[in-house]
Amino acid sequence: MTETPLRLVVLIGSHREGRFAPTVSRWFLGQLEQYADFDVEVIDAAEAGLNAEGPSPTASLPILEAVGALAARMEAADAFVVVTPEYNHSYPASLKSLIDWHRTQWQAKPIGFVSYGGMSGGLRAVEHLRQVFAELHAVTVRDTVSFHLAWERFDEHGEARDPEGHARAAKTMLDQLAWWATTLRTARIERPYVTQSTEV
Repeated sequence: MTETPLRLVVLIGSHREGRFAPTVSRWFLGQLEQYADFDVEVIDAAEAGLNAEGPSPTASLPILEAVGALAARMEAADAFVVVTPEYNHSYPASLKSLIDWHRTQWQAKPIGFVSYGGMSGGLRAVEHLRQVFAELHAVTVRDTVSFHLAWERFDEHGEARDPEGHARAAKTMLDQLAWWATTLRTARIERPYVTQSTEV
């Protein structure tokens, strides 16, 4: 256990009406209750106020206010876990909007994934997100938690049908995330991370 709890932001990426995200997210947050290393905060893309809009200098005041409020919470994070479904072999527009509106908040921080979907378990969305976060100078951990045919993996009470198997997967991912979060937090303090934008 670290001396100071790691500030972990759980990002819920889905925004569709009738989404399955609450079931998966509740399960994962229940797993986090066993980890004193983490001080957990949740950001839900469906409630973030960005409406899946991308960055724009002409964005409305409500959008800019939402971005500012999120930025402070994300800046304080030591690590992130993204809970994402797979939409058309990739990730939701609302999640991409939340990512794109922020830049320095991701840098030199680790990111884990909890994905869900059909046969692929959302892993195609995760692989696309790895490329996005690499561009933002974030570090994605190797192991993930994925629910294949997700609606069959939970009972009517939202409990996982294979609690031990999925709990092991969560522990593996969270152990990696804690190691990277601790290491990178120390590195950011001792040698602040600086990048030069290559955008034109």
